[in-house]
Amino acid sequence: MLKIHSAGRSDVGKKREKNEDSFLIDEDLGLFVVADGMGGHLGGEYASQLAVTTIKEVLQILDEDPEATLVSELEIDPNNMGERFRYAIRVACMKIFEEATHDPTLRGMGTTTVGLFVRHNVGYLANVGDSRCYQLRHGKVQQLSIDHSLVSEQLRAGLITLQDAQSHKYKNIITRSVGYQEDVESDLWEVDLQLGDRYLLCTDGLTNMISDENIGKALKSTNIETASRSLINEANKNGGDDNITVVLLEVYEDEEGSEQEQTV
Repeated sequence: MLKIHSAGRSDVGKKREKNEDSFLIDEDLGLFVVADGMGGHLGGEYASQLAVTTIKEVLQILDEDPEATLVSELEIDPNNMGERFRYAIRVACMKIFEEATHDPTLRGMGTTTVGLFVRHNVGYLANVGDSRCYQLRHGKVQQLSIDHSLVSEQLRAGLITLQDAQSHKYKNIITRSVGYQEDVESDLWEVDLQLGDRYLLCTDGLTNMISDENIGKALKSTNIETASRSLINEANKNGGDDNITVVLLEVYEDEEGSEQEQTV
C-alpha cells in the first residue's frame, strides 16, 4: 500500500523582519500547500495564511458534501478532484480580494500558491505565481510547475537567456497571484504517484538562493526531515534574502502507520 511521509519547515531568512510565507500539511485530507504572501504592512502574512486555510476548508466541505455550493457563480464538477482543487484556490482568491477591499491596510495583498492534493495514487498539482514543485523520480529531479513571472515568460519566449534570467532586475515580479485580483486561474497537472517519488514544494526564498542542481542533491542525499533542514540552512548560508519555506513528500510502502503518513 502506498503512503506519503511529509515534512515541512519555514524560516524568516536573514534579511526580512517577518515571515510572510505559510504552509499546510494535512495527511488525512491529502493536502500539501505552500504560499508566499505579499502586499501591505500586514497583507502578505495575512494573504498567505488565508489562502492555505481557505483551500483546506473548501476541500473539507466538498469531502463531506460533494454537492455543496460555496460560491454560486463558480461552476465545478464535484467528482473531479483537480477541479475541486482549482475551485478551492479560486474561492481563496475571492476571499483575499474581498478582505483587501474592506481594509485599506491590506490593499494590494496577494499570494503565490503551489500545492499537491492527493487522491487514489494521483497528485493534483496546482500552481499560481512563482513558488515551485519539484519531483525526484528514479534519481532525476525536474521542476513540474511553471513560474508565472515576468522573467520566466520572457525566458520561455526566447527573449532572454537562462543566464540573463538568473540576474534579471525584475526577477521577483510575478504575473499571476491569488487575491490581487478577484479571480485567478491556476495551472493544473495530474501526477501519477510512484513508489519512491519525492516532491518538494517551496517558495522563491529557496530557489533564488540555491541552484536546481543543489536542490536535487539535497533531495537525493538523505531523509526528508534532514533534507528540509539542510535546504533552509543552505539558503540562509547563501544570503537568506527572503523567507524560506519547504514542504517535502515521499511516496513509500510500509505496513506500519504513523502520524506523518497518509494512505493514498
